[in-house]
Amino acid sequence: MPSKNYRDRKIDKRNPKKTILIVCEGAKTEPNYFNKFKEKLRLTSVRLEVYGEGANTNSLVEIASRRQKEALSNNEPYDSVWCVFDRDSFPSQNFNDALEKAKFHNLSVAYSNEAFEIWYLLHFNYYDTRISRADYCEKLSELITSKYTKNSADIYEKLLSKQGDAIRNAKKLLENYNPTNPEQDNPSTTVHILVEELNSLAES
Repeated sequence: MPSKNYRDRKIDKRNPKKTILIVCEGAKTEPNYFNKFKEKLRLTSVRLEVYGEGANTNSLVEIASRRQKEALSNNEPYDSVWCVFDRDSFPSQNFNDALEKAKFHNLSVAYSNEAFEIWYLLHFNYYDTRISRADYCEKLSELITSKYTKNSADIYEKLLSKQGDAIRNAKKLLENYNPTNPEQDNPSTTVHILVEELNSLAES
């Protein structure tokens, strides 16, 4: 994980890289997954920074916005800033407020309803009925034929061959929902949008 000290970040002005900031609600699960993109894709022309804040949705958006403003004030703006968070079982207003704040600050959001693991499940099947977050780990353990634990360090590799299926399933889910009520859309996720952006930056 990159250093939490923002001012350690240096940009080569002669050969500037595309810079992407991903700020995650979870401290390990999501960062472990997205950090693998740096290892597995040849992102030589990209500076990818991933932080696991362990913060709630609204606090997360504020943290991302603050980092965005710091970068801009130092004349080192990010090309894109992403917030990764879950709907969870919190009041819908919490989730909606976070989405509105992110939009106001021009931040992109990769949300999951209810939890990030729905993105993993979509690698195997298309799910269009409500799933309790309590069932995610059990279902994943059955599908990957080994016990799934949160904060898994190798889940990216285990799912990579099915990533295209997950993207298609996630898109299909969103097509069936009213885009104005994402807090009610269980299951759903927009993680695929961030994944597609990262994949598009891979060196051939």
